[in-house]
Amino acid sequence: MLGKLFGVGRGAALKDYEVGKHLGSGNFAEVKEATRKSDGQTFAIKIIDKSKVGDMADALQTEIDILRSISHPNIIKLIAVHDEKKKMNLVMELATGGELFDRIVERGSYTEADAATLIGDLSNALFYLHAKGIVHRDLKPENLIYASKAPDSPIKLADFGLAKLVGGAIVMQTACGTPGYVAPEILANKGYGIEVDMWSVGVILYILLCGFPPFYEEEMPALFKQIMSGRYDFPSPWWDNISADAKDLVKKLLVVDPKKRFTAEQVLKHKWIQGHAPKTQLNLTVDAMKKFNARRKLKRAAMGILAKNRVQRMVELAQEADRAVTAAKKR
Repeated sequence: MLGKLFGVGRGAALKDYEVGKHLGSGNFAEVKEATRKSDGQTFAIKIIDKSKVGDMADALQTEIDILRSISHPNIIKLIAVHDEKKKMNLVMELATGGELFDRIVERGSYTEADAATLIGDLSNALFYLHAKGIVHRDLKPENLIYASKAPDSPIKLADFGLAKLVGGAIVMQTACGTPGYVAPEILANKGYGIEVDMWSVGVILYILLCGFPPFYEEEMPALFKQIMSGRYDFPSPWWDNISADAKDLVKKLLVVDPKKRFTAEQVLKHKWIQGHAPKTQLNLTVDAMKKFNARRKLKRAAMGILAKNRVQRMVELAQEADRAVTAAKKR
């Protein structure tokens, strides 16, 4: 079924690779590092368990189709797809430089110019994607990874699990994304387009400049109300020394009306991106980001444990149901 769905033939799967350490996992997939035996080159392999895919088959098909159609220096590249009887293996470019915020916290030295380079790289990737009618829909720090540990390493956009191909009069209505980074039009549930990615860029830019998010409430209804109203500010002392050009770009991106929001092309033409970002150290930003990053990672770990427990409970309930059916048949 899935072999036909994904449109790839059966063939040599992982025998050409030396599979190594675990890199991450999700609901139906695990990511491992792997070395190609023929040349020693390393990759990341996303190993998808077909038995767990279920209703996500169409979304996986879309993800694979999109990844096959794109090639950009700031986007993680799909190298190959290997289909097996029980698993689908996606061989991906391996990025080893770490997540965006982790890297900033580790490096110590950080300026507005560094932030401008990051937003420029991300906007370059989005300009490319949006021109092809592709919207990512889940831009967040976890999906921005450095290619390597090198000081001048480019940033790479990853995880196209929620990406969608749009065009013409097609309007998306599925509510998706990550709270805190999601655009107001998604929450309004009235349809949306590629502009949602640029709102997320605005949120990421805001955090890059001060170290904490523009919208932050513990309760989801309050958070979503704040986002839908576009209510944020530039609190002192964190924003006191941030340039007017940087603030201007934030204001051009965090616009509730998607038609008035900056596009990726407009971001790339903004003077702050074009070399006018100051090179003064953002020490307050780094200190604030350390705290925000620690809370973010703790919350992600807690959510992972809860998800694992839910899956375990579902398995236990299924087993109990099977035992009940077996017992009933014996009566």
